[in-house]
Amino acid sequence: MAIAKEYLVKKQLDGHGVSDIDLKIDDEGLREIIRHYTREAGVRQLERNIGTIIRKLAVQVASGVEGPFEVKKDEIDDYLGPEKFSYGLAEEKDEIGVSTGLGVSSFGGDIMSIEVSLSEGSGKVQLTGSLGDVMQESAQAALTYARAHARDLGLDPTVFDKTNIHIHVPAGATPKDGPSAGLAIATAIISAFTRRPVRRDVAMTGEVTLRGKALQIGGLKDKTIAAHRAGIKTVLLPTDNAKDIPELPDRIRDDLDLICVSHLDEVLEAALLEPTEPPFGISGDPSDGGEQVTIPHVSNGNGSGNQPMTAAPKHI
Repeated sequence: MAIAKEYLVKKQLDGHGVSDIDLKIDDEGLREIIRHYTREAGVRQLERNIGTIIRKLAVQVASGVEGPFEVKKDEIDDYLGPEKFSYGLAEEKDEIGVSTGLGVSSFGGDIMSIEVSLSEGSGKVQLTGSLGDVMQESAQAALTYARAHARDLGLDPTVFDKTNIHIHVPAGATPKDGPSAGLAIATAIISAFTRRPVRRDVAMTGEVTLRGKALQIGGLKDKTIAAHRAGIKTVLLPTDNAKDIPELPDRIRDDLDLICVSHLDEVLEAALLEPTEPPFGISGDPSDGGEQVTIPHVSNGNGSGNQPMTAAPKHI
């Protein structure tokens, strides 16, 4: 924003020979360009977009139109066309089996939904969403913790042997990897089994060990900025990252509730609401005298229920 206001707009006005016109692109308009028309580490595309706007204004000046000119947010698409990029937003409502993680790419931070769906089966685990080896290992560690603490969570341990678990991170065309999704995956798994919704305004980052400890992560600044942009109110981060909080921008520290956690139990206490259904469990079926897994409704994160899988799952 500062580079655009103080340098790029003036440079493009000079470059197009209209430095004498009275032009203002308001802050919301610039933010719209940055968020929805650029995705880069630098500002080259931002400069090109500003140049596109100024060229169209220069045509108006050549046609005899006099300023002043003001470009507002709702006019950006008139100059640049439809939005080209989007960024993650907080879920619309509290969901069962859907947690919000935080990640970093070469373009900065972003939030990512982690979805868990359960179905009757033989204990098979499926991972989809172009997950790398590290994230697959995080999912296995999270599941092992849930199995080991099943009774503490109010679950029958045998339910895991008769339930297929599908863990999905949307935007499958984008490869995802890194040691910071363990807490979010574990929260989604436990939410799906205990039927406790995850708060939509809570995001989390941190790896989890088999004992439930939260491990330090990197990229906290990018991740918290992404959470703030997405409308998240609370960010859970490992206690070992508390030393990084003073380095965050003032607005991030003022607007976000940053909670340091050392164990998964603290994450569950902060992120999960009271159960809306009985825990996922096993009940007897009098029709055949045996046991049957009871499958409750499982949301896929957009409120529409289970959807058929179209991507080939990765078996682990």
